[in-house]
Amino acid sequence: MIRRPILASGGTLQPAPTPLRCVLLVLGAAAGLWVGGLAGCAPRQDGAVVVIVNGRPITLSEFEFRWSELSEATRARYEKEGGKRKFLDDLITRELLMQEARKQGLDQSQSIRERTQRYKEQLILDELLKDTIKTKVEVSKEELEAYFAQHAHELLGPNKVQVSQMLLPNIYAAKDLKKQVESGGDFGKFAQRYSIDDKTKAKGGEVGPYRKGLLPPEVDAVIPTLRPGMVSDPIKTDQGYYIVKVSPLDRETLQADQATRERLRQELIAEKRRRRLEEIVSELRARASIRMADAAGRMADDIGRPRSVAAP
Repeated sequence: MIRRPILASGGTLQPAPTPLRCVLLVLGAAAGLWVGGLAGCAPRQDGAVVVIVNGRPITLSEFEFRWSELSEATRARYEKEGGKRKFLDDLITRELLMQEARKQGLDQSQSIRERTQRYKEQLILDELLKDTIKTKVEVSKEELEAYFAQHAHELLGPNKVQVSQMLLPNIYAAKDLKKQVESGGDFGKFAQRYSIDDKTKAKGGEVGPYRKGLLPPEVDAVIPTLRPGMVSDPIKTDQGYYIVKVSPLDRETLQADQATRERLRQELIAEKRRRRLEEIVSELRARASIRMADAAGRMADDIGRPRSVAAP
């Protein structure tokens, strides 16, 4: 049920009772606005008035501004619990709490003023980094492919197939079993019966989605030449003779591979941003005049000394 603001007998708009959870929601969703309110930096007070709380008007423009500052998740939660009517109710409660905070002198607290300044500085730095780093960092196709190559063990091979294998002691057994499989024999059952590879024998020779380096180099070289459904010719290795079969992958495995590629792409972008930041800081230091003051001598003994880390 939607709680609506209640008009008292004198015509003053009074807030309906609001659970503490909802109050914390609107305060937490607009943490920056809370700080701004203490510092006297609330949105511009003009236009149509929505409600007056102890003489302090909340205008339509302020209401819409605070609504627009909510995250999508918080806004969706409000839509389920009463929409903008519910949000207005929480804004009224917030204003009452703000007025009480000012009455107690919290807006004049030195501690809060210092924290507000640090918060402001962090916002400025975030904006600087966004303008000077994020917009200038680009990853070329060649860089991305090279990064993927470095992490090939995490990614599916180019042909994206499932691999099964049999390791056989001699060329004759390998040729005979290849022929039987191509004539309709069950690769998995043959692998369980004849393969001498203890790691995959019990699983019917299943290796899993193919990734580079998963199999011996001689087998690795053959996998890209096989199409789904194909069985290889016998492949000679120091361990014996392999025959391998490839089959299509399921959609979930392909989607997981795409997610891994996106994660690696983001890692590469983050690394380039870090290097870009280091370049900017080096340039700033090179142009700056930095002179240690007398007080720095008191901490000279601690400079470069590793800090002890408490055990978890």
